[in-house]
Amino acid sequence: MAAASSSPRAACRSAVRQTDRVDTPDVITPAGLAARPLLFASGPDAYVAERVIRTWSTPDGSSRAWGDQVVAALGPGERALGALSFAPGAPGILHQVVGAERALRGPAAPPVDREWRVREFPTSAEYAEMVRTALTQIAQGHLHKVVLGRCLDVVSDPALDPAELLDRLLETRPGRYVFSVPLTAGDASGPLLVGASPELLVRRTGEQIQCTPLAGSVPRSDDLDEDRQRSERLLESAKDLAEHAYVVDAIVTALKEVCVEVEAPARPQVIATDTVWHLASPISARLAAGTAGPTALALAQMLHPTPAVGGVPVEAAQATIAALEGDLRDYFAGCVGWVDADGDGEFAVTIRAAVLDQEHLRLFAGAGIVAGSDPESEVRETGAKLATMARVTGLP
Repeated sequence: MAAASSSPRAACRSAVRQTDRVDTPDVITPAGLAARPLLFASGPDAYVAERVIRTWSTPDGSSRAWGDQVVAALGPGERALGALSFAPGAPGILHQVVGAERALRGPAAPPVDREWRVREFPTSAEYAEMVRTALTQIAQGHLHKVVLGRCLDVVSDPALDPAELLDRLLETRPGRYVFSVPLTAGDASGPLLVGASPELLVRRTGEQIQCTPLAGSVPRSDDLDEDRQRSERLLESAKDLAEHAYVVDAIVTALKEVCVEVEAPARPQVIATDTVWHLASPISARLAAGTAGPTALALAQMLHPTPAVGGVPVEAAQATIAALEGDLRDYFAGCVGWVDADGDGEFAVTIRAAVLDQEHLRLFAGAGIVAGSDPESEVRETGAKLATMARVTGLP
């Protein structure tokens, strides 16, 4: 695998085409869905769209009015399934669909023999320097935490088949929340957001609300004893516990504005993916009985982006991310999921994700930087996270 370097801002140009600004009826045909599947899975089965009634897109996915308009348009048995970008005021896309829960697909076909051209940006050295810059800002009191990301841009010959990629995601399940969302309306060859996130942003089922933020991570080891010791050290890491607390506090504070009960554990637990140990805190809340309350989409708009993908203070972290990363995120580190006509739904954080645009593939991973972070450790952590999707795509 060959890697080429470039400066972060010069290289970080969006791989995602702009979405239409108006809703377009009957935009994706069954043939189009076969080319670009539309699905979301959080359990053993996947909700798969069988027909797209309308695609709603907006330059401001954080607009509550837009979200409420989409939910109001849903009929019985319909869902709006889509994604919101990372930054407030950035694009969002939701497909109004009719679909069904289906069992996972059979064993995935073996990877096709491909030639790969891979570009890493920022490079490991450039990313470490970005972390040092953030640490200086933290030491000066401008920031408490900021999440910085990096990407792999891949060109494959022949191009990856979306169905092939999804079969492997559903079979290997590197994260609980498997998703596939077209990022344009009618273009059957347009970009597709795919991934397997381990992180629940928010789930609403009637009055009940659940969130499971992840913050504080360490790469796993192939050695079983070392792997166990890493998970134990993570639970005692003052640096990682502080990083995690910022996220939990932000979510609890936001939920208290709209819920009558909010419960969070005193200490996080450790959960594992195939490549990373994470600190996790299951948070539960309840909306007031007899009131409509915010929909799952409105809750996602309210909570996102949490400090798990942004930082603290929010505005200073957003400015630092924009200055150091450039515009590489788009829908990465956003949220992806669904909402129905009753306002119930589920949204995951868009991590362990990729954008597939014909022969072009972009992978993204980030790490939380706080006082005490080590630049080389953050390079290793983001590398481990990138490895999740790299393995699924078949990259050597």
